[in-house]
Amino acid sequence: MKLDGRRESSNVEDRRRGGTRKAVGTMGIGGLVIMGLITWLMGGNPLSVLQQADLGSMTQAGSTYEPTAEENEIAVFSKKILAGTEDIWTAEFKKLGRVYEAPKLVLFTGSVQSGCGGASSSMGPFYCSADQTVYIDLSFFTQMKKQLGADGDFAYAYVIAHEVGHHVQYLLGTLQQAHEQMSRVSEKEKNRISVRLELQADFYAGLWAYHDNKMFQSIEDGDIEEGMNVASRIGDDYLQQKAQGYTVPDAFNHGTSAQRMRWLKKGLTTGDIRDGDTFSPQYDTL
Repeated sequence: MKLDGRRESSNVEDRRRGGTRKAVGTMGIGGLVIMGLITWLMGGNPLSVLQQADLGSMTQAGSTYEPTAEENEIAVFSKKILAGTEDIWTAEFKKLGRVYEAPKLVLFTGSVQSGCGGASSSMGPFYCSADQTVYIDLSFFTQMKKQLGADGDFAYAYVIAHEVGHHVQYLLGTLQQAHEQMSRVSEKEKNRISVRLELQADFYAGLWAYHDNKMFQSIEDGDIEEGMNVASRIGDDYLQQKAQGYTVPDAFNHGTSAQRMRWLKKGLTTGDIRDGDTFSPQYDTL
């Protein structure tokens, strides 16, 4: 992505220095790192994840952490991407006759306290609606590259834009409505509602990229391919097959690779928020 001369968001809290890089158990593809990828790479429900987490069993004492030059570069990149989401969603909400309230971004190392409770970096990036904040341990991008072969600046931007997409859902009331519905249905139906939420967040990520490019000419050759590559590797079917050798469709809660690619591409192609309704269509047609 071309971000030269772009502003950095000031709505960022950097909690990395003074933190600790915790030692995480190496359990292979089914271990904590890949579980963090599964938790995020598709948005996961941070509330349920944090409620179930046993942070004491997941981490060991680490040493005081000092960000590397590479992570500092990614931090600057993240601030510019967040600024872009602020510009685009402010304009999009204005079209709807609403005022956009931007989320905060917290950069942390190892573990963090959020409005949704304590969290470990092994869970991956997440959005907490209780404090309207996106939380990211930047080392996640390195793990994303190593574990899934998903790399590139647009791939990283997709992570941030997807989480901001959940914030957009919160502001529009979609997130609350979906969670209320999930509390009244079977596990299978709950998973299907989750899929609809995640695919819409993918669409919103694509919509952001469409307008960011229109406003700033930010997309370069290869960027879209990076996004499609990430989407193809974060579907429930791909991750389940990779982790356990088979898939359980009724347990899908983020969407298949094909679905994720389809909705990200739809946002990238149309740039129209009216095309992002993932709740009205029949489930099998998503």
